[in-house]
Parts: sequence; structure tokens; C-alpha cells
Amino acid sequence: MDTQSLQAFLAVADNSSFSLAAEQLYLTQPAVSKRIATLETQVGARLFDRIGRQVSLTEAGQLLLPRAREILVMVDDSRRALANLTGDVGGSLTMATSHHIGLHRLPPILKAYTQAHPEVRMDMRFLDSEQAYQGVLDGELEIAVVTLAPVPDPQLTVVPIWIDRLRFVCGNEHPLAGRAALPLSTLSAYDAVLPGHLTFTRGIVVDTFARDGLKVNVALSTNYLETLKMMVAIGLGWSVLPESLIDEEVQILPIEHSPIERPLGYLVHKSRTLSNAARSMLAMLDNAVTPQAREG
Repeated sequence: MDTQSLQAFLAVADNSSFSLAAEQLYLTQPAVSKRIATLETQVGARLFDRIGRQVSLTEAGQLLLPRAREILVMVDDSRRALANLTGDVGGSLTMATSHHIGLHRLPPILKAYTQAHPEVRMDMRFLDSEQAYQGVLDGELEIAVVTLAPVPDPQLTVVPIWIDRLRFVCGNEHPLAGRAALPLSTLSAYDAVLPGHLTFTRGIVVDTFARDGLKVNVALSTNYLETLKMMVAIGLGWSVLPESLIDEEVQILPIEHSPIERPLGYLVHKSRTLSNAARSMLAMLDNAVTPQAREG
């Protein structure tokens, strides 16, 4: 079976759509359908059920899916291993980061990297940290620079670079604004605006309250910290924000509790052969590790 047919198969499976797969691969829909038909002939089984507009994997398709990912990762690894023999730093680097890290942490590193290696073609993707984790696990990404999970996957190499201190904040007209020292339990009586329920940051906050036997009343959610700040500023609830985002639009709440911290760093798959471009990026990221992250 050829890799182009496998790529088409994965694109259709991931998008549950032939048309969206065609857009992703920059092909026509008939071309994608032809590649799927070729693959179905090669494996001797139907891979997708097409009922109306719904596209779903058959039992054979579900069996092939993880193997197809493994095959394409192995092919990419082989290409990178051969390219690495020259010692040149070039080609493409597929890397993901969160919007917050991309805006507030990475710019100096990216600037230095592109100046040092102008021949590298950067494929930079802005994703939620949780999506980036999965992208590295699936072999779609070489590197992710994200909020690190409390319990990292054993298949990944995880390196903390920065420690983000989160502060409890509210709007200037919030009922708690201007108050003196407050116990953590006070916040349970007011609405919160936090990142989505599947995010690492929300998990850190909720776990902090749970350890004290407290609950968080989440009224609204968004994964963009800049949007969270806006929601807090207009009075929709309290939240937690990195110190780098705090200004006169919001007030720090004097909560009597140890600071909440989240580690930010990079992750790569332990079994993946990294390109010279990726190795060079990791060297720059390693040089950026802060003392706080190193001690942690």
C-alpha cells in the first residue's frame, strides 16, 4: 500500500468527511475518493460507510487506523534519519504551541531560530495544549511547546522551561474588589470564568479547591486567556491569570492561599527520530530553561 493512499485514509478518518479531507490535502474530492478506493482494493475490505452525508469507519477501517498512523510515522522517521546524515539544518519543522505561549514566551526564541536557520520552513500551529499533546502522541507534530500536563504520558519526553504563576483576579467593579485578605472559600460563593473543563489549567485550579473540600462555580469558559481577562474586566466573574497578563483592567484578589503555578515547556515523542531542524530548536529551548523550572 502506498503512503499517499494512507494519508488520504487518515485525513478522511480524522475529518469524517471526504470534502474536508480533500481541502486538508489540497486535492480534489474525486482524487481522495480514488485513493481510498485503491486502498480498499489493496486491503480487500471496505474502510468507510457512507450513509447520506455521514462518513464513518467500518470495523476494518478502525483496525487499520492505528496501523496506518504507525506506518506513516515510520516512513517520516526514516526520511528524517537519512536527511540527518548530511548534518544540514533545513527542511520543515512541524511545531505547535498555545496562543498564550506563542504571544508571551516564544517570540525571542523564534526570532533567534529563524535568523540562525533561515533555510528551515516553519510549520507553526496554534493549538490548545491538550490538542498539541495528542498531536505529538499521534506523530503529527515534532515538537509542542505548551502547558504541561500534571501527569505526563510515559511515551513523551517532557521538559519544563518556564513556571507561570497564576493570580486570582476580578474586575474593578466586582463585589470582592478592594477587599482585604480573603480565604479561598470566599470564591466558591461567586461565579468564575475559567478555561474549558478539559484543559490542564482548569484542572489545576479545580484541584486546588478540591484539596480544601471546595467547589468552583464556573459560569463561562474559554480557552483564550486574553478573552478570559476581558470577561473578568467587564464583571462576568473572577478568574486566574498569569502575572504577565495583569494590568489596571483587573485587580489581584488577596487570597490567603499559596500561589497556583503551572509549568510550561516542550514535549517530544520518545520513539520519534527528530530532524536536525527539531534538534536545533530543542537546543535553543533548553538554553531558555529558567532556574525556577530547573528546580521544579
